[in-house]
Amino acid sequence: MSEPTPAETSNDGPGPGGDSAERLHLKRALGPLMLWGLGVGYVISGEYFGWNLGLKAGGTAGLLAALVLVTTMYVAFVFSYTEMACAIPRAGGVFVYGVRALGLRAGYVGGLAQLVEFVFATPAIAMAIGDYFGVWFPQANAKWIALGAYVLFTALNIWGVHQAAAFELCVTVLAVLGLVVFAAVAAPHFEWSNFTANAMPHGWGGTLAAIPFAIWFYLAIEGVANAAEEAKNPRRDVAIGFSAAIVTLVVLAISVFVFSVGIGGWERVVYPDETLSVAVDGKVQVAQGAAASNGPLPLALAQIMKPTHPIYRLLVAVGLLGFVASFNGIILAAGRSLFEMGRVGFLPHFIGHTSRVTKTPVNALLVNLVIGMTAILFLDTGGLITMSALGAVTLYIVSMIALMRLRAKEPHLPRPFRTPLYPLLPLVALVMALFSLVTMVYFNLPDRSATNFFQRWIALWYLLFLAASLGYYYLFVRGRLTEEDIAHFQRIE
Repeated sequence: MSEPTPAETSNDGPGPGGDSAERLHLKRALGPLMLWGLGVGYVISGEYFGWNLGLKAGGTAGLLAALVLVTTMYVAFVFSYTEMACAIPRAGGVFVYGVRALGLRAGYVGGLAQLVEFVFATPAIAMAIGDYFGVWFPQANAKWIALGAYVLFTALNIWGVHQAAAFELCVTVLAVLGLVVFAAVAAPHFEWSNFTANAMPHGWGGTLAAIPFAIWFYLAIEGVANAAEEAKNPRRDVAIGFSAAIVTLVVLAISVFVFSVGIGGWERVVYPDETLSVAVDGKVQVAQGAAASNGPLPLALAQIMKPTHPIYRLLVAVGLLGFVASFNGIILAAGRSLFEMGRVGFLPHFIGHTSRVTKTPVNALLVNLVIGMTAILFLDTGGLITMSALGAVTLYIVSMIALMRLRAKEPHLPRPFRTPLYPLLPLVALVMALFSLVTMVYFNLPDRSATNFFQRWIALWYLLFLAASLGYYYLFVRGRLTEEDIAHFQRIE
């Protein structure tokens, strides 16, 4: 039996080793089905919106090439990341793995990247929820709807993980069924000529520019690992839930992309119909200054049925459930990520406490609420997606290096799930993540197509954030960490 950690033995004082154990540990309540629901739910809004912005950047062929690259990266990543999630089932995910394998500094960087991914993805989804509400209530203010959703689902996660996960499973199943119905309705209208029309308007450069939007198809699936500490049997359940989730998402991503574009061409799932016209040569023309839509599936459906059709209304309603599933799920994952960084002392210790009543990380959830609401008030969807994707690929780089280092450093660590084709899969994921990071920085430093100052320099802000955070670590955090804090990480089992 492993030696208890300080957090499990000490009942006095602040920090990981100084508060009561019941306030520093999470309740085990999740089985493999709920973990599948979380994994798919975190991501499924990416099948409903956001990915179509990649068509604007790269056209059909450009986004398809980016999707093939990104899908390969994610399959390799998930089957590699699962090994660490089963061996070290802790709420911090990459933050914990990085510390154990590579040391405090690397774990800190991985934790920061994870926070950027979750914290910026959530307000992007919230704003899409507000936009979808506009279909039924045109007079409603989308930002106020988004803010209200943030408060509501933060409260649900504070109430309890089982309640939040059960809700997540229900809305995820409905959202998956919605995509299946969409594919069944759209497939008979697919035409190869539409799918290949104006397929690569910006050349191969468009493929590279489309990468962050291809990532949006799968972004945040790694949040399953952040719920591993709350799994009933983490060494078994996480592997089942994680693997089933990535298979489900690959099938859905390909189906949605192919059938949406194949109805009438890529332009018609990016721009509203009133901004489009057809030239004499048959090419679709986009009006100057036309704004891209957050609803590619409603745009696709509108080409084959009227908005008053019951199926159209049903799928728009189910699409809203897809947004809700991802929104609720990423709030859960973001809370766990903040909680773990607070628990060890990389963030203020109060963030690493759980409620005595609900056993949920209430302080971390409230901090996430404040950051997310601020982002809704001041940022836009495209910039949020790109920033979130930058954080995600940084996370993948740190985690794959940690996996390979941990294999060498702790060969006898119990690994209930071992990465298939090791070391090929983690190397594939690592190389592709590095390529994606360099590509996204290049195309967003600056992004001359951006409409506001923040989005024009999005990659620069990300790099400056990492640099400033490392400065903070060296000046303040490293000196505050005690030997007990460090021992807490070195003994995680």
